[in-house]
Amino acid sequence: MTRQNTTAYGHLAADPVLNRLIERVGQPDPFDWAERDFPSSTNFEAMALHIVGQQISIAAALTIFARITTAAGSSVTPDTLLALADDDLRACGLSRAKAAYLHDLARRQAAGTIDLEHMDDVDDTNALTDLTTIHGVGLWSAQMFLIHQLERPDILPAGDIGIRRAVQSAWHLTDTPSIEETRRRATAWAPHRTYASALLWASLRAPTGTPLQPAE
Repeated sequence: MTRQNTTAYGHLAADPVLNRLIERVGQPDPFDWAERDFPSSTNFEAMALHIVGQQISIAAALTIFARITTAAGSSVTPDTLLALADDDLRACGLSRAKAAYLHDLARRQAAGTIDLEHMDDVDDTNALTDLTTIHGVGLWSAQMFLIHQLERPDILPAGDIGIRRAVQSAWHLTDTPSIEETRRRATAWAPHRTYASALLWASLRAPTGTPLQPAE
């Protein structure tokens, strides 16, 4: 457990409900995710993988992305993606829409209208705004990129149905809370809302919960 994790969960434990979750499921590392084993060397590759992985399993996403990497000549870059036709990408297992999304991502990175490789100094709000200009990248995908790739500590995907159902269960609410209600509840968790998100997701996978896949 890193010092950052200890500090974050110490802050969250001030909320009695979150404290009970910590006692039940521990202190999950929000930056330890299944796809980290994929050998993506650039932020561009990571965002391309996020697009490929929308609404499908991690295993399927990794299989398709491996095919794209082979088709691109072993390196997924803006230039190598743009050199592939839509039909080439669809032959790798992509839908027509996702092929178009990858090409839009590549064009924007190549033109310099977005720079995924130099986002460390871009604050969360501006980073989310920049990422969601990419066709096919909604707020949830942009938030996952900030959590998984940039390791931002204060991101709460309030639109995620898993997060909202976890809040409903933990606080014994009659109905699933709205996105805005979830955001309001999470205000006190700043600046560690990424850790709260990891805790809430983990609570769904605990024996008393049911695993849920985050959705766009």
